Amino acid sequence: MNILNLIKVSINAVANNKMRSFLSMLGIIIGVAAVIIMMSIGQGSKESIRKELSTMGTNLLTIRPGADMRGGVRQDPSSMQTLKMADYQRILAEKKFVSYVSPEVTSSGQVIYGNNNTTSTIYGESSEYLDIKQWEVEEGTVFTEEDIRKASKVCVVGATIVKELFGEGKENEAIGKNIRFRSIPLRIVGVLKSKGYNSWGMDQDNVIIAPYTCVMKRIAAQTYFSSIVCSALTEELSDAAIEELTQILRSNHKLKADAVDDFTIRSQAEMMETMSSTMDTVTIILVVAAAFSLLVAGIGIMNIMLVSVTERTKEIGLRMAVGATGLVISLQFLIESVIISLTGGLLGILLGGLVSNFVVPLIGMPSSIPAWSIYVSFAVCTFIGVIFGYIPARKAANMDPIEAIRHE
Repeated sequence: MNILNLIKVSINAVANNKMRSFLSMLGIIIGVAAVIIMMSIGQGSKESIRKELSTMGTNLLTIRPGADMRGGVRQDPSSMQTLKMADYQRILAEKKFVSYVSPEVTSSGQVIYGNNNTTSTIYGESSEYLDIKQWEVEEGTVFTEEDIRKASKVCVVGATIVKELFGEGKENEAIGKNIRFRSIPLRIVGVLKSKGYNSWGMDQDNVIIAPYTCVMKRIAAQTYFSSIVCSALTEELSDAAIEELTQILRSNHKLKADAVDDFTIRSQAEMMETMSSTMDTVTIILVVAAAFSLLVAGIGIMNIMLVSVTERTKEIGLRMAVGATGLVISLQFLIESVIISLTGGLLGILLGGLVSNFVVPLIGMPSSIPAWSIYVSFAVCTFIGVIFGYIPARKAANMDPIEAIRHE
């Protein structure tokens, strides 16, 4: 009997027990669909995060006070006040691989206009901050270098601030109005183009940007910066820019050659790699959890095939009696097992694709099915069919024809 005939016989055997075959496939369907969905959510989240971080510039560099905290050691408060005006001025004077620089001072509090109020964060920045973070001004303009020099009480606000204090679509009316952050009045000179929520659920439009001199003197009352944000000339020059900034700051802080940096520089590329690595780990955990259902499904297929062998003992004996070899009998049951597994896998991929493309986006989660996950699913289903079909196939092949024919 050739392979084609074996396949036909196996398909007929599966078709003759539709309900049992479907129940055998159900575990494979659920397992493969779960793996596809988990992979699509993981891949979609990773792509979403990378896209979001890239909108802030892949050449973004952030300098923070204090040594690298990856070890989790708590630092002295004084070590978090190491970034001063002299550092910013020297970076401006000596930068070669950096295009834009902005010192940063932040503070959170209540924002008030008339009877309306909301909670927000104010960012004290230079006028180059919008270029670094790729913000666009939708209405009005940004504050000037003159405003920074005079520590003018002016600001640029996000769309959420306008909505909460002035109402929906009142961007034009907000220009020129005075709001109060805590007790400090600030005149709105510009409204930022909306960016919406990021992947962490944070409202990017709930922001106020003012001259850093104003925030330092009038709101935060401090002489040091929370951080300094920079933009390398290109993404490829980010490492050169980091080296340059490191040398400038070490020199300015008079650190000895063997002394540890009292600042930390992070690149956007590094953040993207870290986030991607984290998402990969989470995805692997989810996929492994979903893959356990495939193991259970394989055991289910083996159980059903063993039952099928027992039920068809007399048929097996008759086929052996007319010349079918043990190899042919074994191949038939292996093919039946693979057909059940592959059909279940195909239906699982279809179900996983439908859920990933239509259901997952409806609940607000990013989704992107990697093509290789489909190929792997086919390979895994074939593997499951062969491995868990082997024992029933061997049992059928090792039957004694005479005893099998006598079986009732």
